[in-house]
Amino acid sequence: MLDPLPDWVLPRRRQIGMQIRAARRAARLSQIQLGGRIGRDDKTISRWENAHTAPDLVDLLLIADALGVPLADLVR
Repeated sequence: MLDPLPDWVLPRRRQIGMQIRAARRAARLSQIQLGGRIGRDDKTISRWENAHTAPDLVDLLLIADALGVPLADLVR
């Protein structure tokens, strides 16, 4: 992994977190409910939505499936 990360990484990670939050809310799910559907805890969902950490590809695929949205909608 690059250290330090390029300047564009953190804003992009924030944007992905906001997309996850928006899709979760549109599906009328709490962080606890989404976490239960994908086998993660609500604190992990919160960390992704607030860009403290980033979901990996498998997590993104699970989120997209659980929310019924295309993967591209989460990472645009």
